[in-house]
Amino acid sequence: MKTSILLNIFLLALISLLLFNSCHEKPNEKSISISGAFALYPLTVKWAEEYEKLHPDVLIDVSAGGAGKGMTDVLSGMVDLGMFSREVSQVEISNGAFAVAVSRDAVVPIMNSANPYYESILMKGITKSQFADLFVNTKTGNWNQIIQLAKADKINVYTRSDACGAGEMWAEYLNSKQELMSGIGVFGDPGVVEAVKNDNLGIGYSNIIYAYDIKTRKAYNGICVIPIDLNNNGQIDPDESFYSSLEAIMKAIAEEKYPSPPARDLYFISKGKPVKKVTSDFLSWVLTEGQKYVKDAGYMQLTPEKVAEQKVKFLN
Repeated sequence: MKTSILLNIFLLALISLLLFNSCHEKPNEKSISISGAFALYPLTVKWAEEYEKLHPDVLIDVSAGGAGKGMTDVLSGMVDLGMFSREVSQVEISNGAFAVAVSRDAVVPIMNSANPYYESILMKGITKSQFADLFVNTKTGNWNQIIQLAKADKINVYTRSDACGAGEMWAEYLNSKQELMSGIGVFGDPGVVEAVKNDNLGIGYSNIIYAYDIKTRKAYNGICVIPIDLNNNGQIDPDESFYSSLEAIMKAIAEEKYPSPPARDLYFISKGKPVKKVTSDFLSWVLTEGQKYVKDAGYMQLTPEKVAEQKVKFLN
């Protein structure tokens, strides 16, 4: 009798354990958690929405917090995928980071469209060395140091306060590192754009998706993308003038007229090759069917050769 009771208790415990696992493991097997770069966030949300329409049993949770957070979250096992907006370092690779390129975009300098020197800046542009003096060397502090005949109005420089791909790419373009840049620190692309919109003497930088409205394909009201004087001749030549629309800047990136950095690939990061089938299936879809959503969302599609290269990385 005692043996029978113990056996019944054991069987009940086993059944409870199996029921617990079935309730708690299956949803996890059909879910994907993603965090990280603001640069990739809007496109990832679009991908998640479209993928869930095709696979109603799959739940994809997406949150933005900067590329640094995405890398930390994925390497610590908190999320399945991290959104990442710069090249992965060797240290990160040695810690298990596995990167798959999924699209391409760029970081652009921005200013307030009500800047009193707006017309002059559009005609003259700002050179790489002048941007470096603003964001890194702190040699330039007033608009009359950039625009001849301008008043000695203070230039208010806004930069990212969070570890991010946009900050790192803009700093790399200026031959520096994000942690060495100066300015008023603001969290996230939306924060920098909002700060510049509210300051007619302010400048900053953002990913192109936060500078251009994907509906109108023009710069958002209140801000303007600052043209870069690439050949340092003191004026924006016709082949340097490609900021009038989202299509124009993307074409310039594709033709490598816009420098890289700050143009760059965007990545999904996993800790090692993805082991969950639902994650691998999602990545495979992103690199194939999902690419048709890239352009309309304000990004650049990968070339067919790049797609094939990325698929081989995680499918083999």
